[in-house]
Amino acid sequence: MPAVYSNYSGKQTVKGENMRTWQKTVTLGLLVLVLSSLSVLAADKIKVLIVNGQNNHNWRECSPIMKWILEDSGRFTVDVSTSPAKAGGDEWKSWRPKFSDYAVVLSDYNGSPWPDEVKADFVKYMQNGGGLVVVHGADNSFPEWPEFNEMIGVGGWGGRNEKSGPMIRYKDGKVVFDNSPGAGGTHGRQHEFVVETRESEHPIMKGLPAKWKHATDELYSKLRGPAKNLTVLATSFAAPEQNGTGENEPIFLALSYGKGRVFHDVLGHGAVAMAGLGFQITLLRGTEWAATGAVTIAPDSIKELSADKAAIRAIPKEVLQAKK
Repeated sequence: MPAVYSNYSGKQTVKGENMRTWQKTVTLGLLVLVLSSLSVLAADKIKVLIVNGQNNHNWRECSPIMKWILEDSGRFTVDVSTSPAKAGGDEWKSWRPKFSDYAVVLSDYNGSPWPDEVKADFVKYMQNGGGLVVVHGADNSFPEWPEFNEMIGVGGWGGRNEKSGPMIRYKDGKVVFDNSPGAGGTHGRQHEFVVETRESEHPIMKGLPAKWKHATDELYSKLRGPAKNLTVLATSFAAPEQNGTGENEPIFLALSYGKGRVFHDVLGHGAVAMAGLGFQITLLRGTEWAATGAVTIAPDSIKELSADKAAIRAIPKEVLQAKK
């Protein structure tokens, strides 16, 4: 029979073989608890699907950067679905991203219209509560697809004009729709510019500075579309001296489509722009909101954003070299 002794508190403690058995039981219990916790953490990560494969921008450079931004935060896991290089052929007919496996789809795509089955799947996904993030050149895509244009609110190029819908302006503290005739989509010279928050209480913008300078980028202007069910989160002034419109152009939009949520981000022309800390923070927060309707990501680096100087977070070399 194993020995028993009393400790200073008067409680009896087992000693010997029972002690070893107890230690093994406790160790096994702790191991199970740790593994269970890790499993829960993994399950809590938001699943993102980046769609690319065609774009007049360098998706081979940009998609790995956005994948890194998202995964490095610890909040997301990211898969990539790359379309065939052009429409037609067996590969195009068999390309079927499974949107329903993901909480949010990030579009880095601007090219041939998707196959009808893919378009139908995506509309159903969004109507049922899916999330969409559209980054920069992706809002140039699908001018002929009514549902997509309603999802993103406004877009550029591709023959868009006043028939596509109004331009969005921000004047005297409110959103104004401009139905003037003209082509949709333009930008001036690439340059640094200030992003100004317009909806400070929206989950994506809450806690961000009222104004912060963005890294060198294209400032999209004169975007046109249905402009339904949207909130203008932030704008930037397109300065005439940079060949801009002289208007406060929308930079971030939050939209609803069916039960789904959309974060429309016009920033992110390439690696230089994506190295901007403001781009990275808002991409994280916008993606989380599109997926869940809430934002928990509040990095300490927000305090580095200011209107005086563009804050930069360097992109690792291995990410920049991840082009396919």
